[in-house]
Amino acid sequence: MPKISSKGTDMPQSPIRKLVPFAEEAVEAGKEIFYLNIGQPDIKTPQIALDAVKNHGLTTIEYTHSAGNESLRNKLAEYYGTHGIEVTKKDIIVTTGGSEALIFTMGSITDPGDEIIVPEPFYANYYSFSTQSTVTVIPVISKIEDDFALPSISEFEKHITKKTKAILVCNPGNPTGYVYNRDEIKKLAALAKKYNLFLISDEVYREFVYDDMVDHYSVL
Repeated sequence: MPKISSKGTDMPQSPIRKLVPFAEEAVEAGKEIFYLNIGQPDIKTPQIALDAVKNHGLTTIEYTHSAGNESLRNKLAEYYGTHGIEVTKKDIIVTTGGSEALIFTMGSITDPGDEIIVPEPFYANYYSFSTQSTVTVIPVISKIEDDFALPSISEFEKHITKKTKAILVCNPGNPTGYVYNRDEIKKLAALAKKYNLFLISDEVYREFVYDDMVDHYSVL
């Protein structure tokens, strides 16, 4: 009988989904459950977006451009321009969610055996993505006593080896909610340049940052 790959057997189960059967059993038993396993938005979807889905004129659902819808990429470029980041549609690839973007990124910049440094606690599925790309996640501990702020640059440097290919940060942090300030971002950028590393910024929750915090972080 054919066997699945070692990569497949090594793939860790998502701890987020792992909890679901337990929650379902508890609900069936009449217990009240507080769902903290998925960051489900509790704000209404903009009506203009819902109307656009309902009132379209499409007759056939066709393949779009391989990099994503051109008008969407143009709008995204304009959006980044409002934050002082000058890009064009040619610099943007639209993916099916942040997970696909991270998988594409790891697969594009790493070779088997490479390492990626990530401040911990971090999104649990980073382990799954790295397993797919046969790379190793190297945690650098951020402490609750510091509100999960960026660990010191010296701590990052302790973990940089010849195998290190990138530093990955989630901003705002998942699951901590911490937002890296501008000084922390600049220190990370300088570190990446010093050691010729890629710097990956996972900003899937950036639009949930309060207005008075927006100036504290930026896309890299």
